[in-house]
Amino acid sequence: MAVYGAVRLLPGSRDVGPGWTVGHLALFAALALLGIGLVELWRLGGRASRWGRGWLAVGWAGVAAGLAQAGIDLYANAVSADRAARSAVFDRVQAVPGVRPVVYDVVPMLLYVGLIALLVRLALRRAAPWWSPALVLLGTLAMGASLDYLAVGAVLYLVAFLPVLTDGRGRPRAASAGA
Repeated sequence: MAVYGAVRLLPGSRDVGPGWTVGHLALFAALALLGIGLVELWRLGGRASRWGRGWLAVGWAGVAAGLAQAGIDLYANAVSADRAARSAVFDRVQAVPGVRPVVYDVVPMLLYVGLIALLVRLALRRAAPWWSPALVLLGTLAMGASLDYLAVGAVLYLVAFLPVLTDGRGRPRAASAGA
């Protein structure tokens, strides 16, 4: 996410061309990694819980919508000669009934709902500090306020995930056999 956020701040990155492509490939990769991270958060919280599976599914729905959105953005950039042509592609895609809520407006937010819920679940089990979900919420709010704050949100996410991924002393957490 930080790479996407940094690329977006470069001059010309919002025009048709390589800046847009690099940024959106970074976004696509970040979303895929968040999808993997959701699975790890679910495993750390115990696989047997229906609530955990439910929050994982909610988060994955958001990841899928975000990946679809990034894919559309990459396609529109690839087939367009300029910003006006790219906007016309977006207009045609978004004119399809159901696309806006599923790919752009509602379902992508489920990634963050699932992510925060899985972190709250870990915090309640004392497998993560209370401030981990709080930092993810702050990062999500920062990114939602302006895409110019994507790198800030990514740093907050990193700080939030460090204690979850390590044993508290900076070493990677060992995978438990029961998880």
